[in-house]
Amino acid sequence: MLDKIKIFSGNSNSSLASEICDFVNVPLGKASVKTFSDGEITVEIQENIRGRHVFVIQSTCSPVNHNLMELLVMIDAMKRASAGYITAVIPYYGYARQDRKAAPRTPITAKLVADLIDAAGATRVLCMDLHAGQIQGFFNMPVDHIYAMPIALSYVKEKMGDDIVVVSPDAGGVERARAYAKRLGAALAIIDKRRTGPNVAEVMHIIGDVEGKTAIIVDDMVDTAGTLTQAAKALADNGASKVCASCTHAVLSGPAIDRINDSVIEELVVTNSIPLTEIARKSGKIKVLSVAPLLGEAIRRIHSDDSVSSLFV
Repeated sequence: MLDKIKIFSGNSNSSLASEICDFVNVPLGKASVKTFSDGEITVEIQENIRGRHVFVIQSTCSPVNHNLMELLVMIDAMKRASAGYITAVIPYYGYARQDRKAAPRTPITAKLVADLIDAAGATRVLCMDLHAGQIQGFFNMPVDHIYAMPIALSYVKEKMGDDIVVVSPDAGGVERARAYAKRLGAALAIIDKRRTGPNVAEVMHIIGDVEGKTAIIVDDMVDTAGTLTQAAKALADNGASKVCASCTHAVLSGPAIDRINDSVIEELVVTNSIPLTEIARKSGKIKVLSVAPLLGEAIRRIHSDDSVSSLFV
């Protein structure tokens, strides 16, 4: 079975791609993905993929536009090399926050990116913890949407005790937090916040009892960490004995690392869907969990036409 799989990677997260290949027991495909001096991307697939099921692993993280273009050019190269099937494995889907018209005369860029991936020639998409689940419907092809929850839950159960309250940092994340709380047998709390501008959040009050408990803030991503650190302070002010956080995608842009290091958060658990910067790796508060086994098992099941739904927990 595995001799028909070919796994390739762009430059955004080559370490994760190597881990996935080790798990699936398939060598990483040979491809040259380079940039000309003027910024143009050039790709050459350096082995035969005719009729093969090809998986291309690429997170569209920073630099977002460059990594997105790498993905599109690689898919086009594979299509023109007569690949049988092309699955775009996108651990972190950039532009996912622009999933609706939040104001007049604004784009729905998450849909635009889906159209670009479709036009490039992908036949399937595998992604993880989309910012909004409805993005699956933006694609005109099958989408396998998996969750990093099993990886995070195992760590939380082992390291953070029993007296836990799972906290949603905003109303939009309640469904995610409720799923975590149900599987942990924990209480649920919600933070009411009001945004005063882009990347600016003001915590208003907490719904639920957190006094004397270990509060775990659960979100899909942490960008500038403004929401996260303000939420953590509000929880501490309301009597939480310990504040931790868990997110899938560690975007960690701008002042995020300084904010996390200066906050009351004792530990931030993230995955390697996005490679951490050198500064982030030096932070003593950030714990990285690998999603390679999860993505590797999904790749194996997609190729063998087995069910992927059992990975959802």
